[in-house]
Amino acid sequence: MFTWSPSDMPGIDLNIICHRLHVNPACKPVAQKRRNFAPERVAIIEAEIDKLLAAGFIEEVSYSEWLANVVLVAKQEKGKWRVCVDYTDLSKACPKDNFPLPRIDQLVDSTSGNQLLSFMDAYSGYNQIMMHGDDKAKTSFIIERGTYCYKVMPFGLKNAGATYQRLVNKIFKEQIGKTMEVYVDDMLVKAPKRADHIGNLAESFNLLRQYCMKLNPSKCTFGVSSGILGIPSHATRYRGTPTSNQSHSRDEIALHGERNTKSDGQSSGPQPIPLEINQQVQTILQSFEERTKRQMG
Repeated sequence: MFTWSPSDMPGIDLNIICHRLHVNPACKPVAQKRRNFAPERVAIIEAEIDKLLAAGFIEEVSYSEWLANVVLVAKQEKGKWRVCVDYTDLSKACPKDNFPLPRIDQLVDSTSGNQLLSFMDAYSGYNQIMMHGDDKAKTSFIIERGTYCYKVMPFGLKNAGATYQRLVNKIFKEQIGKTMEVYVDDMLVKAPKRADHIGNLAESFNLLRQYCMKLNPSKCTFGVSSGILGIPSHATRYRGTPTSNQSHSRDEIALHGERNTKSDGQSSGPQPIPLEINQQVQTILQSFEERTKRQMG
C-alpha cells in the first residue's frame, strides 16, 4: 500500500481504467522540431529520462507521427529543474473531458464537525494509470539521444486530472461524502467520532490494496485533530511522530488554510496527539505492511 520508489508500483489494472486521448481525426499530427539545449541541461534531461526508463514509465519509440519537445522548468529549490513535455499541440487536438471535479468549498465544509482527519497522497498518482495501447505513441517526445513515449499517464497531458478523478470516484464510491473526501490524488479520511477513525482508515486501506493504488508515506498525515472551523490543531506523521516543530502538509493547507494563530498573532502550535491514537494507527499500518510482504513472498 505504501511505496518508496516507482519500481514498487504495479499500476492500476487496465480493466479498471486507462487514459485515452480521443484525438480528433480531423487534426493533422504535429511533429515538433527538436529544441537545442546547453550541454549541462542535456545532462539533466538525460538523467531524468534514465529514471523514467528504470521505472518503466516510458519506452523507446520509432516512426511516431506526434512528437513533442521537453522543457525545463525551474523548481523552488535553487538549481533544481523539472523535466516536462510540451503537449500543447496534442492537447489542442483532444476534446475536453467534462468529468466534474469536486468543489473546494464543499470539501472544506465537509471537514467541519469531525474529531479526526487523515490526509493521504498517492505516490506519483497520475503515473499509476496506464495509457491505452492505441494512444501511447501519441505521447512521444524527442531529446538528443532519441524518441520516447509514455506507457503511463504523464503529468501535463490534457484531461489527466479528469481521468484520475474518475478512478478515485470509482474506488471510493461508497465512502465519498461519508467517511472520505477525494480531490484527484489527495484523499481525506474523516470521522465525526474519534473512536470510528481507525475503522474508517482500515476500510480505505482495504480498497487501496484491492486496486493496487500506492501511497507516498512522506506526504501522508494521520490522526489530525480538527480545531475550530476545521483548522487542524495537531497532527502525526506516518510513523506517529508528534509534529511539534513541523509545518503542516500542503494537503492540510489546501483544505484548511494556514495553521491556527492566537489573538496576539503567534502560532498556537500543534499539540501532541493522544498516545492511543498513535498506537492504533501504527498497529494497523504494520498489519497491512506485514500482509503485503507475505503476499509478495
